[in-house]
Amino acid sequence: MPEIAQKAPYAVEVEAGKRYMWCACGRSANQPFCDGSHKGSGETPVRFQAEQGGTVYFCGCKHSGDRPLCDGTHETL
Repeated sequence: MPEIAQKAPYAVEVEAGKRYMWCACGRSANQPFCDGSHKGSGETPVRFQAEQGGTVYFCGCKHSGDRPLCDGTHETL
């Protein structure tokens, strides 16, 4: 079960064409991105490819049904 990093999304400016590795375990010190802290947690990071540049809202609670993006699940935790 992932740890809740925060009960709100992370607003991140992404670059078109760039790949990002979203932290799925909630342990990373580099939220919302992976720093390798998931080892032994049973969770693995989720790759996100930005199709266009702009603001993306990455899930902070790690329980979204639309991983790695926020779907509002944090409001029910």
